[in-house]
Amino acid sequence: MLISDLLPEKQILTGAHAAGKNDALQQAVRLLRSEKVLSSEEQFLAQVLRREAEGSTGAGGGLAIPHGRCSAVLRPALAAMTIPDGVEYASMDGQPVRLLFLIAAPEQDNGVYLSVLSTLARLLMNRDLQQKLILAADAREFRQALLEAEQTPAGSKNAPETAEDAKTGSRRYRLLAVTACPTGIAHTYMAAQALENMAEELQLSLKVETQGAEGVRNCLTTAEIAQAECIIIAADRNIPMDRFNGRPVIQVSTSYAIHHSRELLLRAVDGGGMLQETTRPQITDLLLKNDPDGGPIHGESLPRRWYRYLMNGVSHMLPFVIGGGIIISLSFLADTLLAPGDSLFTLGQNSSVGDFLRTVGLQSFRLMLPVLSGYIAVSIGDRPALMVGFLGGALASAGGSGFLGALLAGYLGGYLVQLLRRLFAPLPKSVEGIRSMLFYPLLGTLIIGFAVMFFINPPLAALNVLATSALENISATGGMLLGAALASLMALDMGGPVNKAVYLFGTASLLSPSGDLLPSAIMAAIMAGGMVPPLAIALCATFFPNRFRPRERQSALTNYILGLSFVTEGALPFAATDPLRVFPSCVAGAAVAGAWTMAFRCRLPAPHGGIFVLPVMEKPLMFLAALLVGSVIGMLLMAFLKPSVQSND
Repeated sequence: MLISDLLPEKQILTGAHAAGKNDALQQAVRLLRSEKVLSSEEQFLAQVLRREAEGSTGAGGGLAIPHGRCSAVLRPALAAMTIPDGVEYASMDGQPVRLLFLIAAPEQDNGVYLSVLSTLARLLMNRDLQQKLILAADAREFRQALLEAEQTPAGSKNAPETAEDAKTGSRRYRLLAVTACPTGIAHTYMAAQALENMAEELQLSLKVETQGAEGVRNCLTTAEIAQAECIIIAADRNIPMDRFNGRPVIQVSTSYAIHHSRELLLRAVDGGGMLQETTRPQITDLLLKNDPDGGPIHGESLPRRWYRYLMNGVSHMLPFVIGGGIIISLSFLADTLLAPGDSLFTLGQNSSVGDFLRTVGLQSFRLMLPVLSGYIAVSIGDRPALMVGFLGGALASAGGSGFLGALLAGYLGGYLVQLLRRLFAPLPKSVEGIRSMLFYPLLGTLIIGFAVMFFINPPLAALNVLATSALENISATGGMLLGAALASLMALDMGGPVNKAVYLFGTASLLSPSGDLLPSAIMAAIMAGGMVPPLAIALCATFFPNRFRPRERQSALTNYILGLSFVTEGALPFAATDPLRVFPSCVAGAAVAGAWTMAFRCRLPAPHGGIFVLPVMEKPLMFLAALLVGSVIGMLLMAFLKPSVQSND
């Protein structure tokens, strides 16, 4: 499928003006409206904004390629804009965006989405084409320039095969490269295209392996690696390096490969690579050393790096938390139905079905801390750190230091393995296997065990006991203040980093110092805070319809389902289009709901589920009352702040 087939003239806007990044994205989404591409403009915009929250799609050089894939997209399509004056976009090079392509793809698109994105990224590496598009006088001229570029043969990117190559069926490349970005989409292919274009200009034979969202393409063979003069790793995430052991390697970010491809290739030819050893630290250390622009991934600060390590652990932990917690809730429900007269103190163990569900769920739930710790360690020290981090988290869980102990054990385990790799780096290659199979696990286990048991567990276990006691004896006023603060933070960025951090704190409160599951008032307040924003918007659209356009009212009604299911992100598109009115309303309503759940002493043993876990909640009617009051207050405040809308849209 040609790019130009997805981009009719009606979906191109030249000479646009945008007040900011969100305004530019909203204008681009509106371009898709007339061609019946979207069933819900708001839902697709929310998906695009969620993707931007993961990392800017500003590729540098004045170009941005935002993209989204969701059920609101009826067919694959493109929208394009030129913004001659530029718009601030948080691009990787800090430059304003003047050319924007928006990609829309259905949820089930059979690979069209990635194919279009990678093709578009490669095409737009041509700076002459970019300039021609930016200067296009109208949509017709814009589309014609793109069509001509797409139909121009790309030409050979590498030196011709020798007679020996043709005879053997193999090919020798002077240089090799691997490109990979965190999402595996735009920057992966743009870095590959930049290197290929410059290699052709310098008449260097080059093969590039891309590790993108569509999988590994153009995979480097063992023979090619053995014969190459240098291998360039242009990546923003850890990739396996063992296959390059003993070969000259240069590691940089995709940003550096895109913007400094000439210097990078000349450096590789001049012998600027360092011999790769399996014991060498991964990219988190080496980007500073090899990227003359300085700084880690995309200029990443140390706190941001630590947050990325934490999110790696959290992403692997959440299935255990949510799955285990809901299965435990089902065990309580099973006992309520099958053994209604038995003791509440043994709820979940009063029937064979309940006991089975509780055992399975509790074992899953108890794994959350070792998994969190293990994958934090992996993100720092790579695979050898998994066992060390996992053990540290298990010891922290067993020793009573809980979530904080597992967190510290994960970071400590990752950096410990990095230190061991440095210490054993001078050993001969003949003992390489022994290092990873014996030295790292043996020494890492002993050191992390000693550190957790004698330095981490004693103070943090005492702190956890003190915190548990304080929460049990907290005054009504103190509890309401705590509930209001936690619930308002859940609504503050609606699924962003603050929301995730508070949710993580809530799940940690479900686990007692001894490792048992406890009903938590904190978890109940946090869930209420996350449910209020979409419910407040849905109520406002129902009782004050003149505050919303017809399309917005239709989308707002789906927030009843999202809010009752504890999916805070349903409020995101409405907050993005009117942040000064929607955010304060939702935060205020969430704070009220969280305060009253604490005042009513509502306690929840499940980390997720919304109204579907009400049967296992303590004082569920009081929880519903607090949720209703908070949602109504959010609705009323929103109706007061938002002006009436007169629109035929």
